[in-house]
Amino acid sequence: MSSPVVSHINQVILLDKSLQTPIYLQIAQQIIIAIQRGIIPVGSKLPGTRILAQDLQVHRKTIIAGIHELEAQGWVEAKPNIGTFVIMSEFSFSKKDKPKALRLVTNYPTETGFEVKKSTLLDLPIEKPERNDIVVTDGTPDLRLIHIKSLTQSYSAALKRKPVTYKLLDAQQENQFFKNQLTNYLNLTRGLHLLPQNILPTRSAEMSLHLISQVLLSKNDLVVVAAIGNYKANMIFQQVGAKLIPLEVDAQGLNIEKLESFLKENTIRAIYITPQNHYPTTVTLSASRRMLLLELAKKFGFIIIEDDYDYEFNYEKAAMLPLASADTDGVVVYLGTFGKALLPNFRTSFVVAPQNLIIQAKKHLQLIDTQSDVVLQQALADMINEGDMHRYMKKALKEYKSRRDFMINFIETNLNEYLTAAVPTGGLALWLQFKVSVNLTELQEQLKQSQVHISRINLYQNQKYTAMRVGFANLTLEELHLFGTKLQQILLNLIIKSKA
Repeated sequence: MSSPVVSHINQVILLDKSLQTPIYLQIAQQIIIAIQRGIIPVGSKLPGTRILAQDLQVHRKTIIAGIHELEAQGWVEAKPNIGTFVIMSEFSFSKKDKPKALRLVTNYPTETGFEVKKSTLLDLPIEKPERNDIVVTDGTPDLRLIHIKSLTQSYSAALKRKPVTYKLLDAQQENQFFKNQLTNYLNLTRGLHLLPQNILPTRSAEMSLHLISQVLLSKNDLVVVAAIGNYKANMIFQQVGAKLIPLEVDAQGLNIEKLESFLKENTIRAIYITPQNHYPTTVTLSASRRMLLLELAKKFGFIIIEDDYDYEFNYEKAAMLPLASADTDGVVVYLGTFGKALLPNFRTSFVVAPQNLIIQAKKHLQLIDTQSDVVLQQALADMINEGDMHRYMKKALKEYKSRRDFMINFIETNLNEYLTAAVPTGGLALWLQFKVSVNLTELQEQLKQSQVHISRINLYQNQKYTAMRVGFANLTLEELHLFGTKLQQILLNLIIKSKA
């Protein structure tokens, strides 16, 4: 018996000769999909091989090979001198079922057949810059400064080591050499007093924050964050059901004195801080507020989540040590990233905490990241041990400091009428606050037309702030000058337009 569907087989089967899959297999696979969906009913007679070859514009031998594949898999039965019939009884339909409407079987469903929980909380703007745009980030290193050859050589050398290769076969193995080297590095550069068991390496800062949120936070826990702060951290806390309590930020960082007043009537579970270079304003939490925060954490029993995302990039001789270096009561969970100045896939993040927390966090890590990258860890450990990381960072910091100083000087010379910029002691970005009334959405659009891409996440405009966070490290001096010149001209035009 013939089917009205198979008489239009060229609408059911779409062939793509650019794919690596042979044409005869494409034909067989798409007929199978059509049978599974009921488009070609059980018992249907397929058109003859000559008709199929003509309709699909392929050689008859290709059709025959496809039919043989269907027959070998048990989807069809070829009856000599009669024809080829669909025989898969488990896909048969009752006589009451009507044939399904003809549709292209290569189309994947656009929506699920079940309800999916939607989250507007996790919506992030997707903004793709044009190829020749100057890209103003929120503070990222310049990958063009990286000696890729030396990195790949380090990775290749690590991969060839037999102990490392052995560890690749065991998902539970850790690179102890890396943990030892990282421990020594952090103790030396950050004044910590760690042992390797106090460190849990992760693949990203966001993963670190997710892990400790899973371990430490519960629904309706109060978490104090900066009133203007790290949007990704806020999203992670809210995803576990925590309630955010915004705290004012001023020239000395988070206003810990106001936190003290709040604690007299409220119980919080944690406070999230970026004390070295507050995100996004770049201010440093003062020494007096750091000591007060540690005292409050001990007195009221809350957790200090210290995110030291930019500690490696410090331009002053005497950087302030992390709160974790002065923590004697186990109230600080310290997060950081190592190798941020390297290629993204050569970086590693870490959680530093007392061992009981590390043990619990590691259990969660094993659920989402079964095996750590022991080869990468070996390469990074070698870079620490041989002094390569120190030499590279010294060279990179010199260049980034030059770019910071250039941009500050340009602003003071050419843009002082429009905005102010504090000189950050470290980090990779500037916090620019406008002195004039500016619509930042319009400014972003004008910059885009001038081939300068700046993301919406860099822009801050409310009753208190009209500001933007501008990364300087990823741009050369020539690119910074071009950006500054275009910004100056656009601001002038916008002000003239507003007065007209």
